[in-house]
Amino acid sequence: MSNPELAKRLWAARRDGHVIEIAENDVPANEFISYGTQLAAVAASGMERVGWKVGSTSAEAQKLLGTKSPGAAPLLRPYCYGNGAEIPIHAAHQPAVEGEFVLRFNRDLPVRAEGYLEWEVLEAIDAVAPGVEVVGSRRAGGLFGQGRLLVNADFGANIAFARGEWVTPLKGFDLASTGVELYVNGDQTAEGTGAVALGSPLNVAVWLANHLNHRSLGIKAGEVVATGTCTGVKPVKAGDRVRVDFGPLGDLEVSFIEA
Repeated sequence: MSNPELAKRLWAARRDGHVIEIAENDVPANEFISYGTQLAAVAASGMERVGWKVGSTSAEAQKLLGTKSPGAAPLLRPYCYGNGAEIPIHAAHQPAVEGEFVLRFNRDLPVRAEGYLEWEVLEAIDAVAPGVEVVGSRRAGGLFGQGRLLVNADFGANIAFARGEWVTPLKGFDLASTGVELYVNGDQTAEGTGAVALGSPLNVAVWLANHLNHRSLGIKAGEVVATGTCTGVKPVKAGDRVRVDFGPLGDLEVSFIEA
């Protein structure tokens, strides 16, 4: 079940750079409808999924969004970038950046009757990379305080995503204690550790595998997951440069231009 009209409006707003008013009776009534609307919006885009983003994995992000649980949404190929990229943004979407760990799956985790155990998910992950997610809202009024259900429907608030070089193998890295520093135009604006995201980015991957399994979706080999902010949510505008430093895992730098 979904709201196909809202899905089309959300996709048009993402594509064209405007925001929409969402009437109270158009707000998804439950999680099932919110994720159905999300998938309808992705289908309207016609774009390929290359992985997943998980949001609201920190207490700060949950408070800002007005939710008590994480949520997931597809990462679409045309909105994914590499190190040094110029990322187009629309000011109307109130873009902001988050420093996030990115994990890569090297085997399928198909839908099955029983859930996935932690060791099964961890054995399916072969690499980690530094990442930046750009988030925002296609809803008039902005991202914060709108709740999990609208965020789900609106592509999980994703605007764009960028990652650095893969580091493999994972053995020897304690992702929970690995530090992340976020710089905007050369000034450090935030810092955190992997523990901010559900205690560890690896915990986020386990949550995602079981969340998707519950929704009768699976994970495919080669797909990635951006595991949620470790640095909070910092606003950006066209002309800004952002760098995230993940210490032994390397760094990543992107800049922003008006779409």
